[in-house]
Amino acid sequence: MASAAAPSSVLAAQARRLYCDQVSRSLNRTVRAVIDRLREQCTQVGPPDLMLKRRDLLVDLPRQAGNWQQLFVAQLAAVLAGRPNPAHGSRPVATQVGDLALVDDSTIDLEILVSRMALAMMDKASWEFSDLRYRMSALDRRDEMEPQDILRPHALARAAVDSWRTAGLSVEHWRLVQAPLHEEFAGLVHEAYHETNRWLIGQGVCPEVNLRQFIRRSRDAGPPPVAPVAGGGGAGGGSHSTGGMRASAGGSGGGSGGGGGSVVPGAPVAASGERFPSPPSLQARADAASGAGGYQGMTPQNAHQYAPTVMAGLGKAAGGGDAGLTGRGDVQEETRMMTRSPGLLRSIEQAEAVLGRLNRLVSRQVPDFYSSTIAQPHPPASPGLRAAINEVQAAVQHRFEPGPDAQGNVPVLSQSVAVSTPGLLQELQARKAALKQAATTPVERATIEVVALMFQSLLTEERIPAAVRVWFARLQMPVLRVAIAEPDFFATIDHPARKLIDRMGACVMGFEAGSAGVSEPMEREIKRVVQVVEAYPDTGRRVFQTVLTEFERFLEDYFKSAHLAASKGVSLAQQIEQRETLAIQYTIELRKMLNEVPVHDGVREFLFHVWADVLATTAVKAGQASEPTKAMRKAAADLIWLASAKVSREERSEAIRRLSPLLKKLREGMVSAGVPVPRQDEYIQALNNALQAAFSARTAAIPTERLNELMMQLETLEDMLPDVDNIEIDESMVRDLSGHETKDLEVVAEGGSMPTPAMVAWCGNLSVGSWFRLDYRDTVANVQLAWQGSRKQFNLFVSPQGRGILFQKHRLAAFLQAGLLVPVEEESLTVRATRDALAKLDADPGRLLH
Repeated sequence: MASAAAPSSVLAAQARRLYCDQVSRSLNRTVRAVIDRLREQCTQVGPPDLMLKRRDLLVDLPRQAGNWQQLFVAQLAAVLAGRPNPAHGSRPVATQVGDLALVDDSTIDLEILVSRMALAMMDKASWEFSDLRYRMSALDRRDEMEPQDILRPHALARAAVDSWRTAGLSVEHWRLVQAPLHEEFAGLVHEAYHETNRWLIGQGVCPEVNLRQFIRRSRDAGPPPVAPVAGGGGAGGGSHSTGGMRASAGGSGGGSGGGGGSVVPGAPVAASGERFPSPPSLQARADAASGAGGYQGMTPQNAHQYAPTVMAGLGKAAGGGDAGLTGRGDVQEETRMMTRSPGLLRSIEQAEAVLGRLNRLVSRQVPDFYSSTIAQPHPPASPGLRAAINEVQAAVQHRFEPGPDAQGNVPVLSQSVAVSTPGLLQELQARKAALKQAATTPVERATIEVVALMFQSLLTEERIPAAVRVWFARLQMPVLRVAIAEPDFFATIDHPARKLIDRMGACVMGFEAGSAGVSEPMEREIKRVVQVVEAYPDTGRRVFQTVLTEFERFLEDYFKSAHLAASKGVSLAQQIEQRETLAIQYTIELRKMLNEVPVHDGVREFLFHVWADVLATTAVKAGQASEPTKAMRKAAADLIWLASAKVSREERSEAIRRLSPLLKKLREGMVSAGVPVPRQDEYIQALNNALQAAFSARTAAIPTERLNELMMQLETLEDMLPDVDNIEIDESMVRDLSGHETKDLEVVAEGGSMPTPAMVAWCGNLSVGSWFRLDYRDTVANVQLAWQGSRKQFNLFVSPQGRGILFQKHRLAAFLQAGLLVPVEEESLTVRATRDALAKLDADPGRLLH
């Protein structure tokens, strides 16, 4: 066919033009959808000032929409022609100090808007973009698209934001409709990518897509690779699991080695750093830190292009040949290419949408209901309704907790029978009718109906153990009191009453079928919480907030001491956290002490990367003020003294006398810290070489006064350690924890996908007690978050069988990003109950009135 013979550059240009045409044709439909979504938002519940802003934008946006579309299409054409908007294009790189300038806040805000929109597009269209990128790479005969390529989501997002502002709409306006904009433009770009791919396939361009070329090979981060076994060819052996996807670890024809450290887009983030790296690796790190070596040509302006290979180099390095490709482009975009986040923000938006639909539906039947949820609370319930609520509450308590006088013809029901009997729902229906009869206003009757439907859903949820459903049933009347007095119970997802039910439900809903159910301490605490709420019926949300805080504190202690499966794992995890924190503190203080001291680089790196860990391990085992810890500090002082130049015969004699005991003490310290014996031999040999240089006066001498000062500082090292709260721990400071793995504790050191900053931040908001589904080591199992470190840098999950799985924060974010760790429940218990109530009200809205 004629087009098949067309030059690849012509086909590439036609594909980009087709993509822009497809976007332009669908733009009007997308803008109309955004306006419709804004119109729908204006009917939802929200703060008065927010609703006013939305209504103002509903007036301005349709008026400016035509101009926005014209400017958007014009900017697309300019980018396609290689003429990006100079007002917001890339800035020239500053080459001199005088060229540097501060970036104003508005520019940063715009960049944030663009980045968020691009990420939203990639969440939906990552697969289509991966295929298109592969085909365009073949046509353009280059490894990667240009950063400003019109096909990149970032280019489209920038055109949308820039044209929006040029059309006279503000950043504040954009934020008001950000969610609809993200969703609609993500659908637009997904459709455009799909059509462009379909056209290219029709032109015979790469009908079969092979993404192997986008596998990133790490640069050599350790010793040279071991020579391949005969017959092994040029490919590295085997394969390894990469975050739920299997990627070949070897190179293809002509490659020179395996890729155990390879980074695949959407594949695992490398481990943070080998716990005990080899001496050559230590020296390489020192060289890189001082500017000798490292990546030639890397500057602050282009450092992001090297990020994939730099990150891979921090992992457990297996020698890998260079595949001829370097990591280019944005590291988050590259590694998120084949992964999808669980849509965390989307779940919040969906929950708010459910509440909005409920309020709109009820308001159509009861107009006063809508206004009450926005402005001010209702007046207290009428005396008749209050009396009826108290009567129903007493009846529920009697049913589920018969008093000592329950005898004769009054059956004493077990909790499971009391909840599961079909008669319970009929009883609740009868009591709901009695409550409605006592109500004096339509709003009260509607509130009674909605709360009753929600609790009907909660009490028929089979995944909640029967013993817990008993106590949920007793919460219905207290919740009804709050809903009548504080109608924002139906307007916000973070009302304390909702959060309390959600937290208690989340802790008990992860049990698999056939399990023994909720533990006795957990049931006892839930019982206490409900009884406290019942005891203070007139305090509104305050009592719910109080018991919610108490329940959170209970969970922390529960998993540490009372939870049989988690207590051992939590104890181990706490020891690991203490050791890691101390190791970081020791490293920071040693760096400060030796900052201006002429110490051999090999000795310096040994102290930072090995001996700091030895000091931390000894301090955890024996105590920071113990004799063993003091002995390890003295060994550090002796090592620094031996590493300084020895210029006199007396100094050399003293060095010879001290050397043997010191090497023995160094061995003992490394053994206690779990350093492998072969690696110990390497360290000792490297230190011997450094000490020989000092012995022959080929190293710099440390002044006596400075040396004495160092000795005193080391003796009181614990007193100088920085406070934990003042340490800003980042990923580079947290090392590989795999050496801590035991039969009771797994340490996750690889897998997942490069997380976004939002995903890392979300890790800090996970709630202890929540259940997740974990895909790890070819096994999918439900696990419960049992413990978080004091800085939430470490997170421990436990399986029902008692196995502990420990994550560092960034590794956890990587698993969440890749979908290898997902919440068991996509929406909270009360949101699901609200959705069920909404479905019943949709079918019969009239039940709100009678």
